[in-house]
Amino acid sequence: FARDGQIVLNIAPRAVGNLELGDDAVRFNARFGGVPRNVYVPISAVMAIYSRENGAGTMFEPEPAYENEMPLMSVEDEEASSEPSMTVIDGNLPDPSAESDDDGDEPTPPPRGRPSLRVVK
Repeated sequence: FARDGQIVLNIAPRAVGNLELGDDAVRFNARFGGVPRNVYVPISAVMAIYSRENGAGTMFEPEPAYENEMPLMSVEDEEASSEPSMTVIDGNLPDPSAESDDDGDEPTPPPRGRPSLRVVK
């Protein structure tokens, strides 16, 4: 979760895969909203590693690059900037500008009610 400009990540072995605590970065695989992601966090951006249950852990000195907050850019500043910008695009979603091959039928509504799980032995 994110709060006060900080992101708290659960890196418990049951929550992430391939956890690697290196000298230069923390790397692991995790799911966000059901989508698998490879996560890379530079050690200079890590403020602390601690146990949520008892608070035991280690805090790190803030890096000079992260002490000064970056000023927020206004819309005018963004438009004036000549640097290219990048956005994340989900390649699994259909292109809304592409013509659809529908035959005019309305999509079926999702089932109503609570989702349920069944125990299979």
